[in-house]
Amino acid sequence: MLVEIRIHGRGGQGGVTSAELIAISAIHQGKYAQAFPSFGPERRGAPVQAFARISDSRIRTREKIYNPDVILVLDASLPKIVKVTQGLNEDGIAILNTSYSEKEVREMLGGYKGKLALLDATKIALEVLGLPITNTTMLGAFIKATGLVDLEAMKDALRERFGRLADKNIAALERAIAETKIY
Repeated sequence: MLVEIRIHGRGGQGGVTSAELIAISAIHQGKYAQAFPSFGPERRGAPVQAFARISDSRIRTREKIYNPDVILVLDASLPKIVKVTQGLNEDGIAILNTSYSEKEVREMLGGYKGKLALLDATKIALEVLGLPITNTTMLGAFIKATGLVDLEAMKDALRERFGRLADKNIAALERAIAETKIY
């Protein structure tokens, strides 16, 4: 089974890193995975996308993901300016960093009726990391909402990527798992 993931963020927020960490975690579990960015003339703060695929068998496609099974939105302001659910499979899931209610988010997403996972990742990132960088926090929401990678595999990936800085990121990840609401 092939699962395709599209990550929405802003330049400098760690969307590309999120895609890489998802892929590394899946590989640690014996799955096949790939991660890649979508680069153009983006600059720090501009809306950007990154992508990941996870499969039980070899992944032969290398094209951009147009109909994701999962969208992960790192920046709470993006749904107001980007149609983040565009192309999302009917049985897919939208995972958003937001402090808005389920009803408000569904309205913001144009009446989106599908599966939704919500987390105020900015609040957690500020409290745990001391910075409003939400990528590793949102990976906790991703784990809880999808079950595509397990917590221990993600912790290993975080340790590989961040070394001694991993502990704070792991704390934010675990808190996100506890606080993510799924609708």
